[in-house]
Amino acid sequence: MLDQNHHVEGKLQAVLISILNCQSAYAMLDRRQLQGDVLDAHRTLIDAYETDVRPLLAQVRIEMGLHPDPLAHFRSDDYERQIAEERCRAKK
Repeated sequence: MLDQNHHVEGKLQAVLISILNCQSAYAMLDRRQLQGDVLDAHRTLIDAYETDVRPLLAQVRIEMGLHPDPLAHFRSDDYERQIAEERCRAKK
């Protein structure tokens, strides 16, 4: 299971946050793993908790033609509310 916070948070937002966290971790590990340096990969993983790679990931998303902040974009388009309303109508 990717995320169990959906009991407290909205399901889609909880998954988005988990995905963003995974992207941050992989961004930090990628170079070291490609070099095959296990000790530096471990140090990089530890350093990942202390390094903010969000600006880098935002830039990559922009270059891919995506919104730089997926969670803000998700919240701004009111998708979650629309889906909830559609489900309520479908149950009637």
